[in-house]
Amino acid sequence: MTTKSMLHQIERACAQIADNGVAITFVKVAELTGIAPSTLYRNQNIRSVIEHHRRNAPDDAILVLTDELTTLRATIETLATKVRHHDAQLRRLSETE
Repeated sequence: MTTKSMLHQIERACAQIADNGVAITFVKVAELTGIAPSTLYRNQNIRSVIEHHRRNAPDDAILVLTDELTTLRATIETLATKVRHHDAQLRRLSETE
C-alpha cells in the first residue's frame, strides 16, 4: 500500500470518526483502516494528518447543539403540518355553517 493511498484511508477514517462524535485516536484510526498503530505513529506524514484532525475535531458541545437543532427543526416541521391540517379543518367547518 502506498503512502498516498494510506493517507486517503486515514482521511476517510478521521472524517468517519468525527461524524460519529467519537474522539479521534491513533487506535481508533488503526481499527478502521487496518493499519498498525506503530505505522501510524512512525510515519511523520500520516501522524501529521491524524494530529491535524484531532486538533480540528468538532467540540462535543457543538455536536450536542447540532443534534438538538436538528431535533427542534423536525419538531417545528411536525407542528407546522398539524397547524396547517387543523387550519384546513376549521376552514371546511366554517364553509359548511
